[in-house]
Amino acid sequence: MEIGATDDARLQDVLTALWAAAGVQGCFGRKDLEPEEQHPVPCTVSSLTEYGHLRGQVRLPTNQLVVCGCVAIRGGDDSSDWLDFYVPVGALDNAGLAYWDGRPFFRSDVMDDWLAAIGRETFTRAAFSLGVVGFEVSGCADAGTLAGQMPQERGVGYLLPIGGALHYGAANA
Repeated sequence: MEIGATDDARLQDVLTALWAAAGVQGCFGRKDLEPEEQHPVPCTVSSLTEYGHLRGQVRLPTNQLVVCGCVAIRGGDDSSDWLDFYVPVGALDNAGLAYWDGRPFFRSDVMDDWLAAIGRETFTRAAFSLGVVGFEVSGCADAGTLAGQMPQERGVGYLLPIGGALHYGAANA
C-alpha cells in the first residue's frame, strides 16, 4: 500500500487498520523464534523501525492459521512511504494453497481476492494512495503515475482511490 508522503502518523494509522482488517493475531519482531517462544511487541511504526518487519499470524481463506508479516519502505523527501503486507511462500506451501498456475508471475485468485478484501477494509479505516495486489509488487506502480486511472490491462491487481471511493481492478493479463 502506498501511504503517501513520509508521515509517521499516517503510516501508523494504516498499520493499525491493516492489522485489524486482516485479523492478525499477535505482533512479533523476531523471525528466528516461533510466536509462542517470544514476547509480543507493540504494533507501531517504532517497532517496525526497530525490527525491520513485524510478524503475526493470520487465517487464510482456507481457514489455516499461518505466519504473515509487514514491512515499511520509507520514501523520504522524494517519494512515498509504502506498507507491504505479506504471507511467505513457505507458509502458502505448508497450507497447501496453490499460488502458481504456469503464468509468468505467481498468481492465486483466491489470495488476490482475499488480499484485496483486506485492502478494502483497511481503506475504510485509514485511506491510502494506492494498493497493489500480487507477488512482490511493492513499488511496481505509484499513484502519481496512474493519476486516478485504472490500467485496462493489469498484470497485478490495483486498489485505486477514485473520487473518494476505493476501486479494485483484478489482474487480467
